[in-house]
Amino acid sequence: METVEMNSVSLKRPHSEDDVANADEIKRQKILEKSKTGNDSGQSIETVTEPPEDMKNEIIPNEESEEQEEEELEDSDEDGDPESFADMMKHGLTESDVGITKFVSSHKGFSGILKERYSDFVVHEIGKDGRVSHLDDFSVPVDDEVNFEDPSEETFTVLSDEDKQRLEELQLFKNKETSVAIEVIEDTKEKRTVIHQAVKSLFPGLETKTEDRDGKKYIIAYHAAGKKALAKVRTATDPRKHSWPKSRGSYCHFVLYKENKDTMDAINVLSKFLRVKPNIFSYMGTKDKRAITVQEIAVLRITAQRLAHLNKCLMNFKLGNFSYKNHPLKLGELQGNHFTVVLRNITGTDDQIEQAMHSLREIGFINYYGMQRFGTTAVPTYQIGRAILQNNWNEVMDLILKPRPGAEKGYLVKCREEWAKTKDPAAALKKLPVKRCVEGQLLRGLLKYGMKNIISAFGIIPRNNRLMYIHSYQSYVWNNMVSKRIEEYGLRAVPGDLILKGATAVHIEEGDVDNYTIHDVVMPLPGFDVIYPKHKIGEAYKEMLIADNLDINNMRHKIRDYSLSGAYRKIIIRPQNVSWEVVAYDDPKIPLFTTDLDKLEGKPLPVLPTDGKFRALKMEFSLPPSTYATMAIREVLKMDTSIKNQTQLNTTWLR
Repeated sequence: METVEMNSVSLKRPHSEDDVANADEIKRQKILEKSKTGNDSGQSIETVTEPPEDMKNEIIPNEESEEQEEEELEDSDEDGDPESFADMMKHGLTESDVGITKFVSSHKGFSGILKERYSDFVVHEIGKDGRVSHLDDFSVPVDDEVNFEDPSEETFTVLSDEDKQRLEELQLFKNKETSVAIEVIEDTKEKRTVIHQAVKSLFPGLETKTEDRDGKKYIIAYHAAGKKALAKVRTATDPRKHSWPKSRGSYCHFVLYKENKDTMDAINVLSKFLRVKPNIFSYMGTKDKRAITVQEIAVLRITAQRLAHLNKCLMNFKLGNFSYKNHPLKLGELQGNHFTVVLRNITGTDDQIEQAMHSLREIGFINYYGMQRFGTTAVPTYQIGRAILQNNWNEVMDLILKPRPGAEKGYLVKCREEWAKTKDPAAALKKLPVKRCVEGQLLRGLLKYGMKNIISAFGIIPRNNRLMYIHSYQSYVWNNMVSKRIEEYGLRAVPGDLILKGATAVHIEEGDVDNYTIHDVVMPLPGFDVIYPKHKIGEAYKEMLIADNLDINNMRHKIRDYSLSGAYRKIIIRPQNVSWEVVAYDDPKIPLFTTDLDKLEGKPLPVLPTDGKFRALKMEFSLPPSTYATMAIREVLKMDTSIKNQTQLNTTWLR
């Protein structure tokens, strides 16, 4: 096995135009060229479990009008032609900017387009029991114990859209009315009962009564106990305790099938339609936005019937495979994910493809942190993380708020320009119609705490978002060090490398080196609770952090949240369940396989020509948590997987 330099790829990688990133890269190269022998102590230490790679952004409750405004803004910003977007992405990061420079296989690379359509990338979650999540059943489970409070199907349709709007405004105290009157058009007891049930089920906190007015029957909806009752309903996880059968598990588990939405957005949409807080949902991991993904979700005391009804209301979502259980889901409990990926317009020969896929199955790929770890704009997230660790809060503020070249929404550009001109948080905030972005949160913090208390202002940003920055810096260091490790020692275990024995990292000694392979070797993310390799790479870690004005022996921060304990990560991953086929096609818009939803809806397999104008590689594989499918694909193509490069490829092909 031999390693191959990134520059052997036939596709030339454009240089980054971000001056700061270039300066960082020059500094890194100088450091990585040094070869000093490390002499770390050989003590063992317990590993610290790394947070899941798909670090969740906290859900920030926001007003409905703000959500709608943001959706409209997003829609309006996506209408640009592909060339203009590609031009803006010239300022984005490439793989070499974040230390991704090596390959493990010897085959000649070829080009292909990743995620030309979001439906070309499908992810199925693998649960802790090894079961792959599939959406294959829309039926609603029947309780052994009859639940008279469960709403009937008619409950969801008996109210008009206008009725629902008025009732929601009443429920949320958005108008001055103290009640809403709904005329009963077909006056029967059964009809009135359904309307009563609909109001109480769909709008918790409201009560109803029947009144005669001018010879007509009306259902009157009103607040039974004012705002306090509503507050209790909206924050409690069990708004109608008496309606939940004792024999039924408290959590409704279901499979969420979503298209072109990330998990956090999906949860926000579901909670909005169900009129509940997002924090009653739980899941094992977040999934990509630009993909079709299938995963398990659990929600506290919401019936399967209510969830199933959302299938009629929501675009790009489907819910199914309902069951009731007594436990929620926990982040990180999954075994991994199974990927189905289509690479379109491939140029490789059949022999190249066979070599590439056999290498992926037998050797694997370098377990780099993928590009999404570092952001998509001209200011990488690792730079902000480094400034946090340096305790340089003016730099943190500047990096987040300063103007930057590249692809950004127009209102963010105006906000940054205002900030650069005035350094006035209130003035800059006025340029943001959507306040829940990181920039808006920081500006609100500066407005509240003042420019001399940036630490507190930064603390307004949700904790997981703040930690994302320092984890990005750790990942940046790890990628660079792994590239250096493979350059120095190739794909074999050597004395001084680290391996895990149980949960403890130990060094490989000279006499034991033949007992291990490259697949056993781990490398640390920098922190106060890890040990480092006992060869040149151990010293390279120290040199890299010294260049960033950080002390590798003192990774504790005066703010506890930003103290890095570190973790260990395998440097090579071998995917499981690897399979592939090459298909021909003529129409770039035609799907090349059927999804779970296609199968449920009885859609036939796509009919493909035997001798089409284009060729695509369809590949499937399973990966453990905290690994990046794009890095596996990169090893096959030997091509830069950054948005910057892929956008330029797409644009070239679309011309």
